[in-house]
Amino acid sequence: MRVVVTRPRHSGERTISRLTQMGHEAWLLPLAEPVHHVDEARHALFETHGAIAVTSAEAIRVLAALERDLAPHLARPIFAVGKATAKEAAGLGFADITASEGGGTELAALISSRAANNGDAPLLYLAGYPRAAGFEAGLTGLQLPFRTVECYRMQDIIPDDATLRRLFADRPADAVLLYSQQTAQRFFGLSFVQRNQTLFDGIRFLCLSEAIAEAIPVALHPHVAIAGTPDEDRLLALLVAE
Repeated sequence: MRVVVTRPRHSGERTISRLTQMGHEAWLLPLAEPVHHVDEARHALFETHGAIAVTSAEAIRVLAALERDLAPHLARPIFAVGKATAKEAAGLGFADITASEGGGTELAALISSRAANNGDAPLLYLAGYPRAAGFEAGLTGLQLPFRTVECYRMQDIIPDDATLRRLFADRPADAVLLYSQQTAQRFFGLSFVQRNQTLFDGIRFLCLSEAIAEAIPVALHPHVAIAGTPDEDRLLALLVAE
């Protein structure tokens, strides 16, 4: 299959490699790139002492830039959305890692179930911008104290029309992989996509979660499939699903 991957370049290149090994023709179409705020992460770590939460592997990559300054914090518990983010945290040296199988709402519930073991310090949430509201809303609803620090910001990338025409008109893609609600919003907000909506009638849109699918125009919902759990293995499995 001809598959378009809408992830940022760093993570997208790994997905492209996986798809190629699976026998697909894969194309990377990053719609945003991260801008890291390393100093904000450094200050937040030194001003707090409790558990840490991350909902994206990008936050772990920000922590990696701290190098030796991170060492005193590697013993802190860290809660992560998904096994991929947890794996990145382990690679950085964190040992006390708990991962949720769902998204931010599920992670908040998991943290609540472990609250008695996490001490009295507010949870430090190392977040990006923009981000989904589910995790923070979940923590608030469960009355869990937390502090949010934005340690990276996603900056939009607008691909040129020639690139989009090559992927969706000259030789149309069979599937588009969507990993976040913000990415789906960026994709369907592109001028080329809005001007050429009929080009997308026969393309499958494979989503990591229901929240992402909600950002897809209603007319295309018959072509939408959602991973059973928000991890890449389940997402890529949709490529062979009927």
